[in-house]
Amino acid sequence: MDATLVWRRMCNMKYQENDTSGHIKKRIQQMIRISIVVVLIFLLTSCDRDSNNVQNADEYKRTFATSFESVTDFDGFYITPQNHLGTAFHALTDSNVYSGVYAHRAWIEGSNPASTLTTNNNHRGYPTVQFQKTPEGPFKTPCYVTLRVWLDMELNANANSEDDWFSFATFTDDKTDNWARTVLVNLSTDGFVHLQHTTNQGEQTSIFQTSDITFPQRQWVELKIFLDFGEDGYAKVWQNGELVAHAKIGNITNQLAQAHFGLYCSPQLSTGEVFNDDLEIIEVDNE
Repeated sequence: MDATLVWRRMCNMKYQENDTSGHIKKRIQQMIRISIVVVLIFLLTSCDRDSNNVQNADEYKRTFATSFESVTDFDGFYITPQNHLGTAFHALTDSNVYSGVYAHRAWIEGSNPASTLTTNNNHRGYPTVQFQKTPEGPFKTPCYVTLRVWLDMELNANANSEDDWFSFATFTDDKTDNWARTVLVNLSTDGFVHLQHTTNQGEQTSIFQTSDITFPQRQWVELKIFLDFGEDGYAKVWQNGELVAHAKIGNITNQLAQAHFGLYCSPQLSTGEVFNDDLEIIEVDNE
C-alpha cells in the first residue's frame, strides 16, 4: 500500500471518546506506529539527489557515476563540440560497450597543425565533469576514480615534432575555464601509462613507474586512479589491478573541481578511436 495513502488514512481516523475497548485502542496505536515507520522509510528512500548523478553511496561517501547511458548525466557541464577543429568527433554508441546499452566513443579523422604557445590544437572529444557547478561544489580528495577504456590508437616517436601521446584522464582543482593546474593520466609511445604534471605543472617526477606492464589496446581495460591533493599529496594508477604509476602531487589545492576523459591527444595524430564506460568518482577517507 502507498505510504502516503496509509498516512492519510491514519490521520483521518475518527476516535470515539466513548470507546472503552482496550483491544481497539492498542490496535490503533500499533497501526499508527507502523504507519509512521513506513512513511519515514518512504521519505528517506525517495530523497533524490539527481544533480548530474552526484549521490551518496555506501557509507555516505559522495559519488559521481555514469555508464554513459544518457547525455543527461552531463547536463549543465561543458561538452566539446562535434567536429572539433574539423577532425575530432564523439557520441554515445552501442557498437562497443563494457556494460549497459551505450558507451562513449570518440574518434579522429585527420591531423591538426602543431600547437603553439598561444594556440592549443590538441584533439578533443569528451563531456566534462564540472563539480563546481553542482550544489555540493567540488569533490574533496582523497578520492578514487575508476574507468573502463578501450583504445585503438598508434603512438609514434617523431623526429621533428613532439612525440605522440594520449590522455585517458585530466583532473584539475581550478574552478575556472583556465584549468591552470592539472594532473593527467597519459599513455606515451613506450606503451606505459604514467602520471603527467606531478609535483608542479610541467614537472614529471615519479615514485614508481612500470617498465614492463604495457597498456593493451583493442580490449577493455580497467583504470583505477587514487588522487590525494592534500598536504603530502600523491596519486597512483592501477591497470587491471596492477600498479603502474605512483607520484607525489604538489602545488595544488585539496579539491577536484573538474575532470574529463574521452579523447584528448596530440594534434599530429590522424586516426584512432577510444571508448569509455562505467566511470565512477568517489570520495574516500584514505587509500
